[in-house]
Amino acid sequence: MKKTLMASALLAACASFGVQAQSAPNNGGWSGSGEFGFASSTGNSRSENLNAKLGLNQENDQWKNSFFVDGLRSKSQQTIEDEAGNTIKEFNTTANRYDGGASVGYKLDPRSYIVGAARYEHDDFGANLWQGIVSLGYGYIALKDERNELSFEVGPGYKRYRPADTHIIVDNESVAVRQPTESEMVGRGLVNYKYKLTENTSFDDTLLVEAGSKNTYLQNDAGLAVSMTKKLALKVGFQVRHNTDVLPGTKNTDTLTTTNLVYSF
Repeated sequence: MKKTLMASALLAACASFGVQAQSAPNNGGWSGSGEFGFASSTGNSRSENLNAKLGLNQENDQWKNSFFVDGLRSKSQQTIEDEAGNTIKEFNTTANRYDGGASVGYKLDPRSYIVGAARYEHDDFGANLWQGIVSLGYGYIALKDERNELSFEVGPGYKRYRPADTHIIVDNESVAVRQPTESEMVGRGLVNYKYKLTENTSFDDTLLVEAGSKNTYLQNDAGLAVSMTKKLALKVGFQVRHNTDVLPGTKNTDTLTTTNLVYSF
């Protein structure tokens, strides 16, 4: 039920974006970009890696809104031992993650705004199988000129998540143990910085913090993009995800490095 409410909040935010985009003249300050990256290897080893992202943003005199969805899926050849003790190779999924989020900001003046945000994530191989958060807070645009943009958001939120399953050995077989769903009040913080190095090169970095008494989640996304045309660019990205409290046998930190083709619209 709570997962349904969080998904409904995301859909409601997206719907509000659509209404604003249709009613606002001159595109209403909307812009967007899509990213796609794929890598494949064959021969002595096999692997396939796919990641994709879609982001929409709006900023005008009244609104500062954003929406995103992204996904990651990887498969690789692994060497395992079967029941008979023979070594065999299998092509297995090693990463499967998708997430989406939205924020709606209503400006109080050219720099400050009230922001409502929602985010949901599912990760088959992460510290948490799924997590969702809704929050309400205050945002402030500290710096904005031709080359720089720096903004902050902070406020309380409510988060629910389910830790990844653990495994125990029963009769020489690994059995998954489902973990209970957790919920808590959290403090949400967001720092977003954009810097235009040259006419065709830009850098952006976004830090997200969701701090609670049971677990604190941090995610940092950094990217360097080089434009080839007005619409197309190549982007190198590096993502760090960290949970302070995880189950035994689970690592606290995950990283992801990507090289993507970006289309802006």
